[in-house]
Amino acid sequence: MSRAEPTPTTPTTPTTASAAEAATTGRAGPTGTATAATAPGGTGGVRAARPLWTLGLLRSELVTTFRRWRTLALLAVLAAIPVLVGVAVRIETGGGAGRPHGGGGGEGPAFIAQITNNGLFLVFTALAATLPVFLPLAVGVVAGDTIAGEASAGTLRYLLVAPAGRTRLLLTKYATVTAFCLAATFVVAVSALVVGALLFPLGDLTTISGTRIGFGEGLARALLIALVVAASLLGLAALGLFVSTLTNSGVAAMATTVGLVITAQILDQIPQLHAIQPYLFPHYWLSFADLMREPVYWDGVVKNLELQALYAAVFGSAAWARFTTKDITA
Repeated sequence: MSRAEPTPTTPTTPTTASAAEAATTGRAGPTGTATAATAPGGTGGVRAARPLWTLGLLRSELVTTFRRWRTLALLAVLAAIPVLVGVAVRIETGGGAGRPHGGGGGEGPAFIAQITNNGLFLVFTALAATLPVFLPLAVGVVAGDTIAGEASAGTLRYLLVAPAGRTRLLLTKYATVTAFCLAATFVVAVSALVVGALLFPLGDLTTISGTRIGFGEGLARALLIALVVAASLLGLAALGLFVSTLTNSGVAAMATTVGLVITAQILDQIPQLHAIQPYLFPHYWLSFADLMREPVYWDGVVKNLELQALYAAVFGSAAWARFTTKDITA
Protein backbone atom coordinates (compact mmCIF):
# COMPACT_ATOMS: atom_id res chain seq x y z
CA MET A 1 0.00 0.00 0.00
CA SER A 2 1.59 3.20 -1.13
CA ARG A 3 1.46 6.37 0.81
CA ALA A 4 1.22 9.81 -0.73
CA GLU A 5 4.43 11.68 -0.14
CA PRO A 6 3.93 14.90 1.78
CA THR A 7 4.42 18.04 -0.21
CA PRO A 8 7.07 20.22 1.41
CA THR A 9 6.06 23.75 2.13
CA THR A 10 8.50 26.59 1.68
CA PRO A 11 8.08 30.24 2.49
CA THR A 12 7.33 32.38 -0.48
CA THR A 13 10.19 34.54 -1.71
CA PRO A 14 10.21 37.56 -4.01
CA THR A 15 10.66 36.88 -7.69
CA THR A 16 14.03 37.57 -9.24
CA ALA A 17 12.60 40.25 -11.50
CA SER A 18 10.99 42.10 -8.61
CA ALA A 19 14.17 41.93 -6.58
CA ALA A 20 16.22 43.25 -9.46
CA GLU A 21 13.81 46.12 -10.00
CA ALA A 22 13.81 47.12 -6.35
CA ALA A 23 17.59 46.84 -6.11
CA THR A 24 18.08 48.94 -9.22
CA THR A 25 15.57 51.72 -8.75
CA GLY A 26 14.67 51.63 -5.09
CA ARG A 27 11.03 52.20 -6.08
CA ALA A 28 8.02 50.01 -5.46
CA GLY A 29 7.22 47.44 -8.11
CA PRO A 30 3.96 47.09 -10.08
CA THR A 31 2.19 45.56 -7.10
CA GLY A 32 3.11 48.51 -4.89
CA THR A 33 5.67 46.65 -2.75
CA ALA A 34 9.41 46.61 -2.64
CA THR A 35 11.62 43.64 -1.83
CA ALA A 36 14.47 43.08 0.54
CA ALA A 37 16.96 40.29 1.03
CA THR A 38 16.24 38.36 4.20
CA ALA A 39 18.72 36.65 6.40
CA PRO A 40 18.69 32.83 6.79
CA GLY A 41 15.84 31.68 8.90
CA GLY A 42 13.53 34.46 7.78
CA THR A 43 14.65 36.97 10.35
CA GLY A 44 14.22 39.83 7.92
CA GLY A 45 17.79 41.17 8.23
CA VAL A 46 18.83 43.55 5.51
CA ARG A 47 22.08 42.98 3.63
CA ALA A 48 24.55 45.71 2.92
CA ALA A 49 23.82 47.95 -0.06
CA ARG A 50 26.07 47.58 -3.08
CA PRO A 51 27.61 50.51 -4.97
CA LEU A 52 25.63 49.66 -8.11
CA TRP A 53 22.41 49.81 -6.10
CA THR A 54 23.41 53.25 -4.81
CA LEU A 55 24.04 54.50 -8.34
CA GLY A 56 20.71 53.05 -9.41
CA LEU A 57 18.93 54.81 -6.57
CA LEU A 58 20.63 58.12 -7.41
CA ARG A 59 19.71 57.75 -11.07
CA SER A 60 16.13 56.95 -10.12
CA GLU A 61 15.91 60.02 -7.86
CA LEU A 62 17.36 62.29 -10.53
CA VAL A 63 14.99 60.99 -13.19
CA THR A 64 12.00 61.23 -10.85
CA THR A 65 12.85 64.79 -9.80
CA PHE A 66 13.58 66.19 -13.23
CA ARG A 67 10.56 64.52 -14.86
CA ARG A 68 8.07 66.14 -12.53
CA TRP A 69 5.97 68.86 -14.11
CA ARG A 70 6.59 71.03 -11.06
CA THR A 71 10.35 70.86 -11.59
CA LEU A 72 10.06 71.55 -15.31
CA ALA A 73 7.78 74.52 -14.59
CA LEU A 74 10.30 75.95 -12.11
CA LEU A 75 13.13 75.62 -14.63
CA ALA A 76 10.99 77.20 -17.34
CA VAL A 77 10.26 80.22 -15.14
CA LEU A 78 13.96 80.59 -14.34
CA ALA A 79 14.84 80.40 -18.04
CA ALA A 80 12.25 83.09 -18.86
CA ILE A 81 13.66 85.68 -16.45
CA PRO A 82 16.80 86.47 -18.53
CA VAL A 83 14.58 86.74 -21.61
CA LEU A 84 12.38 89.31 -19.91
CA VAL A 85 15.37 91.29 -18.61
CA GLY A 86 17.12 91.24 -21.98
CA VAL A 87 14.04 92.29 -23.93
CA ALA A 88 13.28 95.05 -21.40
CA VAL A 89 16.81 96.46 -21.67
CA ARG A 90 16.71 96.22 -25.47
CA ILE A 91 13.41 98.11 -25.65
CA GLU A 92 14.51 100.70 -23.10
CA THR A 93 17.79 101.49 -24.86
CA GLY A 94 16.59 100.93 -28.41
CA GLY A 95 19.59 98.70 -29.00
CA GLY A 96 22.04 101.57 -28.46
CA ALA A 97 25.20 101.16 -26.46
CA GLY A 98 24.95 102.30 -22.88
CA ARG A 99 27.71 104.31 -21.33
CA PRO A 100 30.19 102.29 -19.30
CA HIS A 101 29.47 102.14 -15.64
CA GLY A 102 32.06 100.94 -13.16
CA GLY A 103 31.32 100.66 -9.50
CA GLY A 104 27.95 100.32 -7.90
CA GLY A 105 29.24 97.48 -5.73
CA GLY A 106 28.61 94.87 -8.43
CA GLU A 107 24.89 94.67 -7.83
CA GLY A 108 22.18 94.44 -10.46
CA PRO A 109 22.11 98.11 -11.61
CA ALA A 110 25.88 98.17 -12.31
CA PHE A 111 25.55 95.03 -14.42
CA ILE A 112 22.44 96.32 -16.19
CA ALA A 113 24.27 99.46 -17.28
CA GLN A 114 26.83 97.26 -19.04
CA ILE A 115 24.45 94.91 -20.88
CA THR A 116 24.13 97.07 -23.98
CA ASN A 117 27.94 97.21 -24.25
CA ASN A 118 28.35 93.45 -23.90
CA GLY A 119 25.66 90.77 -23.83
CA LEU A 120 27.76 88.68 -21.44
CA PHE A 121 26.74 91.05 -18.66
CA LEU A 122 23.20 89.72 -19.01
CA VAL A 123 24.46 86.51 -17.38
CA PHE A 124 25.65 88.42 -14.31
CA THR A 125 22.49 90.53 -14.22
CA ALA A 126 20.19 87.51 -14.48
CA LEU A 127 22.02 85.70 -11.67
CA ALA A 128 21.92 88.84 -9.50
CA ALA A 129 18.18 89.16 -10.18
CA THR A 130 17.27 85.52 -9.51
CA LEU A 131 19.55 84.67 -6.58
CA PRO A 132 17.75 86.71 -3.89
CA VAL A 133 14.27 85.33 -4.66
CA PHE A 134 13.61 83.00 -7.59
CA LEU A 135 16.48 80.52 -7.25
CA PRO A 136 16.02 80.08 -3.46
CA LEU A 137 12.27 79.57 -3.88
CA ALA A 138 12.84 76.89 -6.51
CA VAL A 139 15.45 75.12 -4.37
CA GLY A 140 13.21 75.43 -1.31
CA VAL A 141 10.35 73.70 -3.12
CA VAL A 142 12.53 70.80 -4.29
CA ALA A 143 14.41 70.40 -1.00
CA GLY A 144 11.27 70.58 1.12
CA ASP A 145 9.68 67.79 -0.90
CA THR A 146 12.57 65.32 -0.63
CA ILE A 147 11.51 63.24 2.37
CA ALA A 148 8.09 64.67 3.22
CA GLY A 149 6.92 64.22 -0.35
CA GLU A 150 7.78 60.51 -0.25
CA ALA A 151 6.01 60.17 3.09
CA SER A 152 2.84 61.91 1.89
CA ALA A 153 2.81 59.75 -1.26
CA GLY A 154 3.22 56.58 0.81
CA THR A 155 6.47 55.51 -0.91
CA LEU A 156 9.01 56.29 1.81
CA ARG A 157 8.75 52.96 3.62
CA TYR A 158 9.11 51.09 0.33
CA LEU A 159 12.38 52.91 -0.33
CA LEU A 160 13.63 51.91 3.12
CA VAL A 161 12.77 48.22 2.59
CA ALA A 162 15.44 47.98 -0.11
CA PRO A 163 19.02 47.40 1.17
CA ALA A 164 20.01 51.03 1.30
CA GLY A 165 19.65 52.28 4.83
CA ARG A 166 18.40 55.65 5.93
CA THR A 167 21.78 57.35 5.79
CA ARG A 168 22.36 56.29 2.19
CA LEU A 169 18.86 57.39 1.19
CA LEU A 170 19.32 60.77 2.89
CA LEU A 171 22.65 61.34 1.12
CA THR A 172 21.04 60.42 -2.19
CA LYS A 173 18.25 62.93 -1.61
CA TYR A 174 20.76 65.68 -0.79
CA ALA A 175 22.80 64.82 -3.89
CA THR A 176 19.63 65.16 -5.95
CA VAL A 177 18.90 68.61 -4.52
CA THR A 178 22.52 69.59 -5.19
CA ALA A 179 22.08 68.52 -8.81
CA PHE A 180 18.97 70.68 -9.01
CA CYS A 181 20.91 73.68 -7.63
CA LEU A 182 23.43 73.25 -10.43
CA ALA A 183 20.76 72.71 -13.07
CA ALA A 184 18.68 75.71 -12.00
CA THR A 185 21.71 78.02 -11.91
CA PHE A 186 22.99 76.91 -15.31
CA VAL A 187 19.51 77.22 -16.84
CA VAL A 188 19.55 80.90 -15.86
CA ALA A 189 23.14 81.40 -17.04
CA VAL A 190 22.74 79.63 -20.40
CA SER A 191 19.43 81.36 -21.13
CA ALA A 192 21.02 84.73 -20.35
CA LEU A 193 24.05 83.98 -22.52
CA VAL A 194 21.89 83.01 -25.51
CA VAL A 195 19.62 86.05 -25.15
CA GLY A 196 22.61 88.35 -24.60
CA ALA A 197 24.30 87.04 -27.74
CA LEU A 198 21.12 87.53 -29.80
CA LEU A 199 20.23 91.03 -28.60
CA PHE A 200 23.59 92.66 -27.78
CA PRO A 201 27.19 92.61 -29.00
CA LEU A 202 29.81 90.29 -27.51
CA GLY A 203 33.51 90.89 -27.09
CA ASP A 204 35.99 92.29 -24.58
CA LEU A 205 34.26 93.55 -21.48
CA THR A 206 34.88 96.12 -18.80
CA THR A 207 34.93 94.86 -15.23
CA ILE A 208 33.19 96.75 -12.46
CA SER A 209 36.64 98.00 -11.44
CA GLY A 210 36.99 99.75 -14.80
CA THR A 211 39.64 97.46 -16.33
CA ARG A 212 39.13 95.48 -19.54
CA ILE A 213 39.45 91.71 -19.97
CA GLY A 214 39.08 89.47 -23.00
CA PHE A 215 35.87 87.69 -23.92
CA GLY A 216 37.37 84.27 -23.15
CA GLU A 217 38.34 85.33 -19.65
CA GLY A 218 34.94 86.93 -19.18
CA LEU A 219 33.27 83.66 -20.20
CA ALA A 220 35.45 81.74 -17.75
CA ARG A 221 34.45 84.15 -14.98
CA ALA A 222 30.80 83.69 -15.91
CA LEU A 223 31.23 79.92 -15.47
CA LEU A 224 32.96 80.44 -12.12
CA ILE A 225 30.20 82.81 -10.99
CA ALA A 226 27.54 80.24 -11.92
CA LEU A 227 29.33 77.59 -9.85
CA VAL A 228 29.60 79.98 -6.87
CA VAL A 229 25.90 80.84 -7.14
CA ALA A 230 25.01 77.12 -7.17
CA ALA A 231 27.23 76.54 -4.13
CA SER A 232 25.50 79.47 -2.39
CA LEU A 233 22.29 77.43 -2.38
CA LEU A 234 23.71 74.32 -0.69
CA GLY A 235 23.11 75.64 2.83
CA LEU A 236 19.47 76.24 1.96
CA ALA A 237 19.28 72.76 0.45
CA ALA A 238 20.43 71.21 3.74
CA LEU A 239 17.96 73.38 5.67
CA GLY A 240 15.12 72.26 3.42
CA LEU A 241 16.17 68.62 3.80
CA PHE A 242 16.04 68.96 7.58
CA VAL A 243 12.59 70.58 7.47
CA SER A 244 11.44 67.76 5.20
CA THR A 245 12.31 65.17 7.88
CA LEU A 246 10.09 66.93 10.45
CA THR A 247 6.75 66.35 8.73
CA ASN A 248 4.90 63.90 6.53
CA SER A 249 3.31 66.67 4.49
CA GLY A 250 5.22 67.72 1.40
CA VAL A 251 3.24 70.94 1.06
CA ALA A 252 3.96 71.92 4.67
CA ALA A 253 7.70 71.23 4.25
CA MET A 254 7.89 73.27 1.04
CA ALA A 255 5.94 76.17 2.57
CA THR A 256 8.10 76.17 5.70
CA THR A 257 11.34 76.15 3.72
CA VAL A 258 10.18 78.99 1.49
CA GLY A 259 9.00 80.89 4.56
CA LEU A 260 12.44 80.53 6.14
CA VAL A 261 14.03 81.94 2.98
CA ILE A 262 11.75 84.99 3.07
CA THR A 263 12.28 85.49 6.81
CA ALA A 264 16.07 85.33 6.48
CA GLN A 265 15.95 87.83 3.63
CA ILE A 266 13.88 90.26 5.72
CA LEU A 267 16.14 89.91 8.76
CA ASP A 268 19.17 90.55 6.57
CA GLN A 269 17.75 93.97 5.63
CA ILE A 270 17.08 95.27 9.15
CA PRO A 271 19.98 97.50 10.30
CA GLN A 272 19.34 96.84 13.98
CA LEU A 273 20.13 93.16 13.46
CA HIS A 274 23.60 93.72 12.03
CA ALA A 275 25.13 91.53 14.76
CA ILE A 276 23.42 88.36 13.50
CA GLN A 277 23.29 89.15 9.80
CA PRO A 278 26.73 87.64 8.96
CA TYR A 279 25.37 84.30 10.20
CA LEU A 280 22.27 84.32 7.98
CA PHE A 281 22.68 82.04 4.97
CA PRO A 282 21.70 84.68 2.36
CA HIS A 283 23.99 87.41 3.73
CA TYR A 284 26.89 86.86 1.33
CA TRP A 285 24.93 85.65 -1.68
CA LEU A 286 25.70 88.67 -3.87
CA SER A 287 29.41 88.49 -3.07
CA PHE A 288 29.82 86.66 -6.39
CA ALA A 289 29.98 90.14 -7.98
CA ASP A 290 33.50 90.47 -6.57
CA LEU A 291 34.58 87.89 -9.15
CA MET A 292 34.03 90.60 -11.78
CA ARG A 293 36.59 92.89 -10.21
CA GLU A 294 40.21 93.23 -11.27
CA PRO A 295 41.92 92.01 -9.19
CA VAL A 296 39.32 89.61 -7.81
CA TYR A 297 38.18 90.18 -4.23
CA TRP A 298 37.97 86.74 -2.63
CA ASP A 299 37.06 87.68 0.97
CA GLY A 300 33.27 87.81 0.49
CA VAL A 301 33.24 84.73 -1.75
CA VAL A 302 35.23 82.67 0.75
CA LYS A 303 33.02 83.79 3.64
CA ASN A 304 29.94 82.82 1.63
CA LEU A 305 31.28 79.33 0.85
CA GLU A 306 32.34 78.81 4.47
CA LEU A 307 28.90 79.84 5.70
CA GLN A 308 27.16 77.51 3.27
CA ALA A 309 29.43 74.65 4.34
CA LEU A 310 28.57 75.37 7.98
CA TYR A 311 24.83 75.33 7.25
CA ALA A 312 25.19 72.13 5.23
CA ALA A 313 27.10 70.44 8.07
CA VAL A 314 24.77 71.58 10.87
CA PHE A 315 21.42 71.00 9.19
CA GLY A 316 22.66 67.93 7.33
CA SER A 317 23.60 66.41 10.68
CA ALA A 318 20.26 67.47 12.17
CA ALA A 319 18.43 65.87 9.23
CA TRP A 320 20.41 62.65 9.70
CA ALA A 321 19.74 62.58 13.47
CA ARG A 322 16.04 63.13 12.91
CA PHE A 323 15.61 60.76 9.98
CA THR A 324 17.54 57.84 11.48
CA THR A 325 15.40 57.90 14.64
CA LYS A 326 12.08 58.71 13.03
CA ASP A 327 9.20 56.22 13.00
CA ILE A 328 8.26 55.67 9.37
CA THR A 329 4.50 55.11 9.08
CA ALA A 330 3.93 56.11 5.45
